[in-house]
Amino acid sequence: MKSPVIGIVGVCGAGKSTLIAGLKTRGIFARHIAQEHSYVKDMWQRLTHPDVLIFLEVSYPNTIHRRRLDWTEAEYAEQLFRLRHARQYADLVIQTDGITPEEVIEEALRFLNERFGYEFYS
Repeated sequence: MKSPVIGIVGVCGAGKSTLIAGLKTRGIFARHIAQEHSYVKDMWQRLTHPDVLIFLEVSYPNTIHRRRLDWTEAEYAEQLFRLRHARQYADLVIQTDGITPEEVIEEALRFLNERFGYEFYS
């Protein structure tokens, strides 16, 4: 069976790169869709028509802590606004505040296992 294409979206610092790397080590193709930087609300569908769309949520204070970002809460809110369409159509939303990167990966794997009916490596 061909591995599904997994699209990952979220604001800067949500954990997209970490999740993608964790899925890749398990043989799952995941792609960062830079929807947070696009004014085209459905760019996530145009760039990649993923089999599954995972949306990572994170609070503004945690974005600053994780990435040492020098951005304002208004810029964070703008990214959330740009992501609203992807959030609406996401197959899975993971709130990454307060959980480890490995827990984010495990939550995504649980969902993918249920969705596709076979065991991805955990």
